[in-house]
Amino acid sequence: MLIDRQHAILDLAREVGRVLVDDLAVRFEVSPQTIRKDLNELCDQRLLARVHGGAVLASTVKNVGYEARRQIAAGEKRAIGEAAASLIPNDASLFINIGTTTEAVAQALLQHSGLMVITNNINVANLMRAYSGIDVVIAGGQVRHADGGIIGEAAVDFIRQFKVDFAIVGTSAIDEDGALYDYDFREVKVAQAIIANARRVILVADETKFERTAPVRIGSVAQVDVFVTDRCPRESVRRLCAEAEVELVETASSHGGHAGAEV
Repeated sequence: MLIDRQHAILDLAREVGRVLVDDLAVRFEVSPQTIRKDLNELCDQRLLARVHGGAVLASTVKNVGYEARRQIAAGEKRAIGEAAASLIPNDASLFINIGTTTEAVAQALLQHSGLMVITNNINVANLMRAYSGIDVVIAGGQVRHADGGIIGEAAVDFIRQFKVDFAIVGTSAIDEDGALYDYDFREVKVAQAIIANARRVILVADETKFERTAPVRIGSVAQVDVFVTDRCPRESVRRLCAEAEVELVETASSHGGHAGAEV
């Protein structure tokens, strides 16, 4: 049986996707130790999953709601977006796929000029369409109600018509071996097509993606050219980046901002 405070914590996690110990302690006027006990009990019942400093919803087969995902690590995503955008020159062609972190990259690219952006993300298209220095091409196919992502075989066939300079891709989860995962096999097929049809692939994902699991494999960190994150907590992924000559860019890290091999 859950107590009222634990029900409230669970409701908040459903609303915003991630809850933090310190924030909850202030909200409920109890000690951090009490909140940790609450979270442990919710995790024991597999309602939440512990992450650094708090907890997230425990589902491994369904993603957190889109608006909640936008709030998770919002500041970190902005920094990731700015770092990734700095790698894109003017007068370039690029794919931008579905995700709140890829949208942060799109936001940071708005002052670029001469870009051709091909996307299966309605939010990205709507954000960039008003800027005269950016030509937006949007994929056709089924529109997913949850987040405005365009998915399915029609989108895959559309993507395969292009060979672009850069691809900006996200992921829902990163495993210890560097495998990248998502929740929707239809979205994964589009992501794989995007990776296959770009000359240089930039993966953008915040640290929380190391704390999550999802059922459908996209590929591996080793398949990208640059991995931009706020912090990479897994030494196994660091080693993989070094071995595969993937540039690892960390926007808020004690490792000094860059690690791995330059390519």
